[in-house]
Amino acid sequence: MEKILAQQPASHRSTPKTAQQHQTKGMLLGLVGVTAFGLTLPATKIAVAELDPIFIGVGRSAVAGIIAAVLLWASASKRPNTAQLLQLSLVAIGVVLGFPLMSALGMQTLPASHGGVMLAILPLLTAAIATYITGEKNSRLFWICSLLAGLLVIAYAARNGLDSWKPGDWWLSGAVILAAWGYAVGGQLSKQLGGWQVICWALVLTLPITIPVSLWLRPSALENISVLSWSSFLYLCLISQLLGFFAWNRGLALGGVTRVSQVQLIQPFITLLASSWLLGEILEKSTLLCAALVVGLVFVGYRKR
Repeated sequence: MEKILAQQPASHRSTPKTAQQHQTKGMLLGLVGVTAFGLTLPATKIAVAELDPIFIGVGRSAVAGIIAAVLLWASASKRPNTAQLLQLSLVAIGVVLGFPLMSALGMQTLPASHGGVMLAILPLLTAAIATYITGEKNSRLFWICSLLAGLLVIAYAARNGLDSWKPGDWWLSGAVILAAWGYAVGGQLSKQLGGWQVICWALVLTLPITIPVSLWLRPSALENISVLSWSSFLYLCLISQLLGFFAWNRGLALGGVTRVSQVQLIQPFITLLASSWLLGEILEKSTLLCAALVVGLVFVGYRKR
């Protein structure tokens, strides 16, 4: 399995200047992707007020998957080989099925700002999984910071005692793990297939699951769903599940998974600001402090990796 995940085509020789240009472009594309993802939890929180969370999680992938199939057909994209299909299945489990479904279930009981802090450890976890896949060595301080960041997030989620740990915290914890795995594998695979092709193929692979489930769980009275909820759902379909990954996967491929994944450091703050602006959630000092501390630990760990 490790050999399959680590497979990469032989890279062409490049000058330091060219490599730097690729890294810069990768970071900028990563920033575009992170900005799109930063609005995902607030949009989900809005949609889940009127739509079934499982419908949201699966339906967004179904709509995006249909569009992805059209794009792949129109571009006459080459079909992935067996090894690539295995990697695509891992990407699909992580970011096409796992994260959308678990994050929607989590948003039933948690504020979006709370979720933003939970997702703050995503960049370091993504880098750690990418390290496992590629065999890149990291320092002891990197792992210490990773552990401390994880413990800090757990302490924040259960800051009022273990009784305050809601089902949504478990759902979001699973969502973070699956997203990190999907990001890491998708970033590596994008070097072979291309950024937008990776997410498109992953979405298409799940269509036999997402389309039937979406049709089964679709709202019985569509006219009773507000325009705001449908607009939020559409954002999740087109931006969070599709176009955001075009930029994100390409950025990971150009700049390196462990490097570009750290652009996610700003995602918690985007989510917090969006939660306050769109949902009127009050940002507690403890929430902002925890987010800042986690981001700081992730930054130190990355610099010393």
